[in-house]
Amino acid sequence: MDLFRVLNLDELSHGLAGLSMFPYFDTAHYTVSVMALREQPGALEVARRSPFACWFSSMLYCFGGGILSGLMMAEAPIAPLSNSINVLMASVIWYLVFYCPQDMVYSCTALFPVRLVLTGMKEVTRTWKVLGGVAEAHSKYKDGLLVMIAIGWAKGAGGGLISNFEQLVRGVWKPETNELLKMTYPTKITLIGAVLFALQQTQYLAIQKHHLMLLYTVFTVVNKTSMMLTGSSSSPFAPIESVVHRTFFAGPSTSFTSETKTSIVKKGTGESLNRAAVPETSKAPGSSSKTAAHNKGKGSPKKAKVQSESTETESCKKSD
Repeated sequence: MDLFRVLNLDELSHGLAGLSMFPYFDTAHYTVSVMALREQPGALEVARRSPFACWFSSMLYCFGGGILSGLMMAEAPIAPLSNSINVLMASVIWYLVFYCPQDMVYSCTALFPVRLVLTGMKEVTRTWKVLGGVAEAHSKYKDGLLVMIAIGWAKGAGGGLISNFEQLVRGVWKPETNELLKMTYPTKITLIGAVLFALQQTQYLAIQKHHLMLLYTVFTVVNKTSMMLTGSSSSPFAPIESVVHRTFFAGPSTSFTSETKTSIVKKGTGESLNRAAVPETSKAPGSSSKTAAHNKGKGSPKKAKVQSESTETESCKKSD
């Protein structure tokens, strides 16, 4: 793009594209991931009760993206653990964060300036993970735009997407925390990056790859650090999400539905009251006369019996 040349950013974008993530940026990623695990409720108790379960959860936090993308690509899910140096580095960081004497490592890394720098470096690794997932999917599925987006999203935010499985390792089951039900900011920003890089890979987005890498990396780092500085936990995309949800996915209005139900109930109640108030005029015209005749017929035997008894009494008197 000519704008990058005018602003002298072309060399910077090339330098960023050729930047190696090992060892500094990977170390920052592992440190922030293990710290996030330690700050989960009950994680310290699990670390004391079962160190192996705690270590396995840490590896899921650190390499969850590679594990999930490997499953989706029908590859060995343990392939990310084949790099012994990275696994050893993540394991050392796990031990120091959880078991360092006097809790010195966690206390130092939890300092706000240190954590701010580590978080910014972790956001840089997000770009490489998303781009790696998109490129890997593109090598097998040239025209599979949705596949590229899915693999890039899984590789960049796999730790959050498999959070329910990671919780099971620690003996916790919280299905309501499913990342698909309520996405967190890292998952959303990773999905946006996967869409952008997939569009660029398929030539639907007219921008060079290293330029897009620079723009996306700067956006994620600045956005995340500003959220930490301001202490905001809400997503910057919340207003846009609210408008889109109300426009396309809100469904029928709640007030309209309640009014419809109320009118139906009132109508049904009115009909039942009208039926109860209708006089019994639908009977046959001769029914009343038949009833009177029936009653008259029921009373005639009694009258005949009385007459017969009075006749017998009179005959007895005459005989006496």
